[in-house]
Amino acid sequence: MADPKEILLVTGMSGAGKSTVLKTLEDIGWEVVDQLPLLLLDRLLGTSNPEGTDWNHRPLALGIGTRTRGFDPTDIVRRMKKLREVHGHDIGVLFLDCGGAELERRYSETRRRHPLAADRPASDGIIRERELLAPLRRWANRLIDTTNLSTNDLAQRIRNSFATESLGSPTLSVMSFGFARGLPNNADLVFDMRFLRNPHWVPELRPGTGQDPEVAAYIAEDPAYGEAVGRIEELLLTLLPRYRAEGKSYVTVAFGCTGGRHRSVHVAERVAARLRDAGFSPTVGHRDLGTAPQDSLEGTPAER
Repeated sequence: MADPKEILLVTGMSGAGKSTVLKTLEDIGWEVVDQLPLLLLDRLLGTSNPEGTDWNHRPLALGIGTRTRGFDPTDIVRRMKKLREVHGHDIGVLFLDCGGAELERRYSETRRRHPLAADRPASDGIIRERELLAPLRRWANRLIDTTNLSTNDLAQRIRNSFATESLGSPTLSVMSFGFARGLPNNADLVFDMRFLRNPHWVPELRPGTGQDPEVAAYIAEDPAYGEAVGRIEELLLTLLPRYRAEGKSYVTVAFGCTGGRHRSVHVAERVAARLRDAGFSPTVGHRDLGTAPQDSLEGTPAER
């Protein structure tokens, strides 16, 4: 068995935000494994990591739910106790709860079937799942009710609770937004991408977003793009270590364009990738990506 390590079991109601939690933990430097069959847990913990990696020193998050092969809440509790008592691992359990009405609304909105009610109303599956998960909920030492939390709120709460200095500080967020819908309230650094040519005025590109290769290529062809974005990246690579040295806990870098769907989205994605290559772990969000394109927001083609 490998050296003792910090392990967080992430479980809870389907639809309550487990995927968001695991993604956020991964972004801040945790090793994350989702839906691992419990029979393989000992093998995972006993496996040596590649030489030169820091995984032995990274905390481990395990996503487990009713869809996990071999799911048995009583057996899970027994295994976790053994890992703590016999092998010395620091075991925590985060249970994500959510009100039944809100879970029904989420399933209706996404048109997904509840995993325990494939041919019945989602409410039946929610009731059954709550019964199955009761032993884990009782044993959990952390509980978050996500009924009134947005995805961003939940991610921020996880960052606040689980980001540590050993995993890198400050906690870094990169976001895109549209100036037409206002500046983000929590941005520390704001960069205006409206100097780049606007894909909105190209009919075949307008329905897309900055995450689409065709849109990204169009933006990158702007003569000012390479030098300007490169300098922004270099500026951030200079500033972020300084923020860390000064003890700043959180830094949010925001990229804006007119509507928040094309230029700012692409640049935010590119800059986040550059920061990851440099060893940072940014969380990326696109505030206005889902908004509808509208000519009146974008000015005129001459202003693109």
